[in-house]
Amino acid sequence: MTGLGYDLVEIERSAGGLLRVTIDLPWQPPVEGEPVVPEQFVTVEDCEKVTRQLQFALEVDGADYTRLEVSSPGIDRPLRHEQDFIRFVGEVIDLTLKEPIGAAAEGQVSANRKKFRGTLERAEDGGWQIVWSDEPPVKPGQKVSKKRVPAPLQALGFTLEELREARLAPIVDFKGRSAKPV
Repeated sequence: MTGLGYDLVEIERSAGGLLRVTIDLPWQPPVEGEPVVPEQFVTVEDCEKVTRQLQFALEVDGADYTRLEVSSPGIDRPLRHEQDFIRFVGEVIDLTLKEPIGAAAEGQVSANRKKFRGTLERAEDGGWQIVWSDEPPVKPGQKVSKKRVPAPLQALGFTLEELREARLAPIVDFKGRSAKPV
């Protein structure tokens, strides 16, 4: 993929001979002092280009598949590598731990909890953490008392080795994309 200018995000074999390949455009961290370049996204033409190359390569290799599907990562993009986490700092993610958090959890978090949704942040020690509030979201049109005390924020530090899975939370905003703060 890198020879074509794309990053390989995921390869999945499914029942019925489906080979699903997910690609993305390479990401470079912003350089301080340089103007922020708007993020580019994979297009249908990109997927067609990769499909043609893969069909040829898979035929030469004699790979066994019935159907090939090439796509972009989508709104629930998996996060697997350190660079993915750096890229999506400040975004809402869903993560699942390999093991429950155990007795080390303080406060109101259940010790057998493995799934979390919150904002991805860099921890003070250079590791990673997810920050969330267990306060239910406000429903459209619902009045909220100004006297109501918001639920406290909670944070959980984690390492990439402790994760079973991490993905961007599939949150759809019909008001359009907003620029990320620099």
